[in-house]
Amino acid sequence: MRTLISTLVFWMWLIQGYGQGLLEQYVEEALANNQSIAQQQFALEQSMYALQEAKTLFLPRVSFLTNYFLAGGGRTVDFPAGDLLNPTYNTLNQLTQSSNFPQLENQSILLNPHNFYDARFRTTIPLLNQEIGHNQRIKNHQVSLQQLEVDLYKRELVKEVKTAYFRYLQALGAIRIYEEALILAQRNKAVNESLFKNGKANRTALISAEHELVKLHAQAATATDNARNAQAYFNFLLNRPLEAEIVSEQAYTEVASLPNTALDLGGREELRKLRIAREINSEMAGLVKSEQAPKLSAFLDLGSQGFDWQLNNKTVYYFFGVSLEWNIFSFREHKHKTKQLKIAQQSLVAQNDYVEQQLQLQRLTTTNAYNTALAQYRANKSMQEYLSKYCDDLFKMYKEGQVLFIELLEAQHQLIQAEIQLSITLFDTHIQAAEVERVNSGYQLNQHNND
Repeated sequence: MRTLISTLVFWMWLIQGYGQGLLEQYVEEALANNQSIAQQQFALEQSMYALQEAKTLFLPRVSFLTNYFLAGGGRTVDFPAGDLLNPTYNTLNQLTQSSNFPQLENQSILLNPHNFYDARFRTTIPLLNQEIGHNQRIKNHQVSLQQLEVDLYKRELVKEVKTAYFRYLQALGAIRIYEEALILAQRNKAVNESLFKNGKANRTALISAEHELVKLHAQAATATDNARNAQAYFNFLLNRPLEAEIVSEQAYTEVASLPNTALDLGGREELRKLRIAREINSEMAGLVKSEQAPKLSAFLDLGSQGFDWQLNNKTVYYFFGVSLEWNIFSFREHKHKTKQLKIAQQSLVAQNDYVEQQLQLQRLTTTNAYNTALAQYRANKSMQEYLSKYCDDLFKMYKEGQVLFIELLEAQHQLIQAEIQLSITLFDTHIQAAEVERVNSGYQLNQHNND
């Protein structure tokens, strides 16, 4: 039994020396490779490009426009060229005794241009447009909102990685305890075989020892399956092959202490998201109001227009203009939109109060859960120390024939369960400490953010 305790303590002491650095490396690997984080990063990049797009609305825009027309029929303008000029031409021909001045026919001019082109570069720039400013600020807030969403995923992932790692170590601890228990069971079997051969024990004790050995083999197999499942889930969080090896040099012989983090809930991403949502709602109200404000823009056309694709100094032109748009009446459309946004703002305020209370409750319950795990660990440690000494004394008494084997077997079974519970509650304190760290936003994400 001393060998069992010494081996367990030595194993836990050995792996403690590699503790903090390894887990931090695994957390960083998860933050870099997790698929959920990658999807959120894509959404963040999309929001940033949307912000850049909104900024370009303040800048001039140049476009190329061209039209070409072929026409036939339609409206015409009658021009009486013959009626106006032919009498004069007749007089001139008589005076000059010639026919130098021909007779003209009245003209019918087609209004639609035929074989006519118009090609131009148009430059437009907004001079006064409040909607553009509100739109840019909304996009900016949306970028911040998406960044907070990324941080939320990261914080949850950090907690999940730590929890999964400690669950894996719990399973490894159970395997190690069962392995040591199997050694103890083998010793019991050997002792009972010897006592049976010497006539100092009956066959029932030997059968009980063999049965205990079989039962421990089954429990060890179950613990191995639990370790494989914990290994697969941990590797899943890190986006690695499910069977990838996990370096298991991290565990603690001492219970986890509560992280020293600020308890101000105002820094929680959930509340910050709601504050930004209220700011976006305010900008939306300003955007609705700006729809009634005048919009002023200017444009400049530089181009060429003419018939038969002619290009010369007579076809080239410029055209400058200023455009004013003012929505004077919209039958209370803006008023109804404003009321909707006002109600949405009130809803966000109420939601903020609810979430704040919810977070306070979460902080209270996680702290209580840590204290419960700590108390349970101390109780299990006391029980394990007692049973360890009790089993040592009982084994000596059994070899002297003072107690029955069934009593020794029951005491050893209780010790094994106490060892397992001690290992479980030890890591439970670390798991609950990770929960408290998550509730208080204690993990520093700044070093992992791309911005």
